[in-house]
Amino acid sequence: MEKSKIIFRNGVTLSDLERIREITASSGFFYDYEIPVAVELAEESWQQGPESDYHFLFADVDGITVAYSCYGPIAMTQGGFDLFWIVTHNDLRGSGIGKLLLEETHKAVKNMGGRFLIAETSAMEKYAPTRRFYESNNYDKEAVIADFYKIGDGKVIYIKRF
Repeated sequence: MEKSKIIFRNGVTLSDLERIREITASSGFFYDYEIPVAVELAEESWQQGPESDYHFLFADVDGITVAYSCYGPIAMTQGGFDLFWIVTHNDLRGSGIGKLLLEETHKAVKNMGGRFLIAETSAMEKYAPTRRFYESNNYDKEAVIADFYKIGDGKVIYIKRF
């Protein structure tokens, strides 16, 4: 995917809510009960605007939103941010959009005074591509918590320091 064809934008619009649901569901990486959470965070951001702690960055190709990230400050830290979601529509996985979106997310976090960005994912084999994604984007594996989500499903915590 050529960078010139991708437009990055922030700020949630009403039409983004359903698109977030579609993109997240298409990925095959999230449980059915997780998808409404992504939509709820976007709805809060849409309703509260800049006052929300949930910030969204969208990647649009030919006028269609194909990927998004959601990030926000970590309470009681100086410059700590969480990466809550980064999702590319399954039809475009592997096209490089996710990497470009993550780079733009890093810029946005740094512009907000971010010192580091935390990303968390599952330790299950199904999530090996997600872990490789973070590692290939120079995230350091900071911790693994065994059996976090459920027995046999640990949490892997990555950090990107700026």
